[in-house]
Amino acid sequence: MAKTKNYITTTELAKMLGISRVAAAKKVTKLIKEGAITASEKGKGYIIDQDSLPDEIKNEIRRQQDEAAKKITELGKKAGRDIEFEKELWKAADKLRGSIDAGDYKHIVLGLLFLKYVSDSFYIRREKLTEMVRDASNKEYYVPSAASREIVIDDKNQYRAVGVFFIPDKARWEHLRARAMRSDIGKYIDEAMEAIENENPKDLKGVLPKIYTKSQLDSQILGELVNIFSKIKFDHDIDKEKDILGRVYEYFLGQFASAEGKRGGEFFTPRPIVKLLVEILSPYENARVLDPSCGSGGMFVQSSEFLKLHKKDQGKISFFGQESNQTTIRLCKMNLAIRGIIGQIEWGNSYYEDKFPDLRADFVLANPPFNADWEPGRLSDKDPRVKFGSPPASNANFLWIQHFIHHLSPSGMAGFVMANGALAVSGREGEIRKKIIEEDLIDVIVACPPKLFYNVALPVSLWFASKNKKNGRFRNRVGETLFIDAREIFELISRKQVIFTDEQIQRIAQTVRAWRGEKEASKYKDIAGFCKAVKKEEIAKNGYVLTPGRYVGVAEEVDDGIPFAVKMKKLTKELKEYFKEGEKLEKKIENILRKIKL
Repeated sequence: MAKTKNYITTTELAKMLGISRVAAAKKVTKLIKEGAITASEKGKGYIIDQDSLPDEIKNEIRRQQDEAAKKITELGKKAGRDIEFEKELWKAADKLRGSIDAGDYKHIVLGLLFLKYVSDSFYIRREKLTEMVRDASNKEYYVPSAASREIVIDDKNQYRAVGVFFIPDKARWEHLRARAMRSDIGKYIDEAMEAIENENPKDLKGVLPKIYTKSQLDSQILGELVNIFSKIKFDHDIDKEKDILGRVYEYFLGQFASAEGKRGGEFFTPRPIVKLLVEILSPYENARVLDPSCGSGGMFVQSSEFLKLHKKDQGKISFFGQESNQTTIRLCKMNLAIRGIIGQIEWGNSYYEDKFPDLRADFVLANPPFNADWEPGRLSDKDPRVKFGSPPASNANFLWIQHFIHHLSPSGMAGFVMANGALAVSGREGEIRKKIIEEDLIDVIVACPPKLFYNVALPVSLWFASKNKKNGRFRNRVGETLFIDAREIFELISRKQVIFTDEQIQRIAQTVRAWRGEKEASKYKDIAGFCKAVKKEEIAKNGYVLTPGRYVGVAEEVDDGIPFAVKMKKLTKELKEYFKEGEKLEKKIENILRKIKL
């Protein structure tokens, strides 16, 4: 069988060598001229046959990967103590990726992270059981006979009772670590995944990735990843491990989403957006939470963390999720399992196969696909979800919005991300929006800055709907909607992306809390350019448009105390100086053009 050629781009070579793209391009150009490599031009760079690279470059790539592995080993010794841990871990793991597509590498790395977690959880529980059966003072667990102790220690129910997966011998991390440097390490990892699924079919059947044998990742690198994760120590603290590995898993999801660009938005919603949604909804114990486009489960994770932060029982909340992409469902189930979160996650298209038709949730949280096509003909005319009208086939935004509202309990609340077009679109969608407003379902609208999503500049808004604005949880808000314009509230973290900081999230959330009249919140007041409480009648006068900027107005300019005449004199002087500079540049350009003609 012919060996499949492994091609890499100039950018990938630069990353593998730890040099700039310009330096990599120069190096490749030189090697092509010398006939030392096989490569072809593509755009501004080259596609290079990796096998044709000179030994000195291959050795340097290997050295860089060894350095990355060493870096992660050092990081493992201080896991959890360094808040930059997950960032440095990502840098090192990404260095090992080489030319493997980010979408493929994602499943390799996240699958191993999951395997490490469930295996360590098993070991920790096993050690605890071993201590208890030997402790004569432990009346519940003490077993005098050594043989009988082993029966208790190997009892699968002893693990499942505390939410720990039972891991068979061949799937335990030590079994894999002992075989890490074998050329067929991929086979052992796949067998481990299969064994764990078979042992825990209810939660994991069909969830874990079994892709390691067929992966294009070199077996040596795969073994290196196993060794790397082996070095991460968690001091036998299961709660601490959940926090750290969950944090790493989420950070890696975000970085893979960034690497995959627009595709990444299909499975991951940036944490600041999720956090703001959850902060405003404020889920409580015994609540039912639905996300009908759940992606990798970020809404559930944040809701669980919200309860923990407010010293509530994380186990007393029910999660229901639906996702149309089977691969993404696997990411979601692993994400929840790593954190010990139990949820009912179903596969299916929410448009046509509502997996929870009878569910009326206390909270609906979602970031659905924007502006997607759908097929109205596949829905029954009596479908209760399209109470306000059937949206056009070219855009399912208002199908999603109606789906969320339909699934709310009589006192339920929804918080979701939506493309800005839905705020003011006319036609059939505009009529649906009008009916939703007339039913007094819109509670809060928050306009967000562009570039909140990875590599996507599409501006979005956050919608909050309430089935009952006088349910007693907050003050009576009947006939009123709060508009917040947060387009200028952000922190720039790169040329392509902005975020909400924790302080900014709290500023927006506290504004909503004040407006809702919550006990510990400050007194609400309209702030020009930022927020305004608006009566339903005013929204009607504005054509039922929900764009916050239309209502909040423009922020008042702060008087700096400088008289207008003084400002004008200064500006006039600066303008004259710019004109002089412009004249100098024009003459300089003319001289250059004369020389070119000669």
